[in-house]
Amino acid sequence: MGNKELTVICTGLRDGVFEAKHTGRGADISPEFLLKGLSPAAKTLAVTLEDLSHPIRNFTHWVIWNIPASQRIEAAAVPGKRTFAPSGATQGVAYGLHRYAGPKPPRGKRHQYRFTVYALDCRLNLGAWAGKRTMLKSASGHILQRGSVTGFFE
Repeated sequence: MGNKELTVICTGLRDGVFEAKHTGRGADISPEFLLKGLSPAAKTLAVTLEDLSHPIRNFTHWVIWNIPASQRIEAAAVPGKRTFAPSGATQGVAYGLHRYAGPKPPRGKRHQYRFTVYALDCRLNLGAWAGKRTMLKSASGHILQRGSVTGFFE
């Protein structure tokens, strides 16, 4: 893994709290990410969203890979196995779906969520039925950088 730190800024968080439109109680659209310090050797990006407060530890809400490397990941990834926003990416299975599934904890419960962005030196040759664990296993040895950002939602 590269030494240079990858800083991840999620524009859908305000003071560490998810904007409603990026949650399961709102429009449920994926937020935009801005990356600082991205390695020029990065070919693709992968993103995961995990619920750190869920009884099933680090419950996965979203997994997407083969996003063309860029300092900006667009908001509103289109639901489906293949998405063209961001172009050419594949969404695996998370929350039983091939799409972004934003925070939606039980009413009155505050949960913490973590987005992790992985900068990879290749495209991953994975089918859309892969999940986070399979994606990370396939990415092993190809992760140049990783960066995370956490937020809360109640």
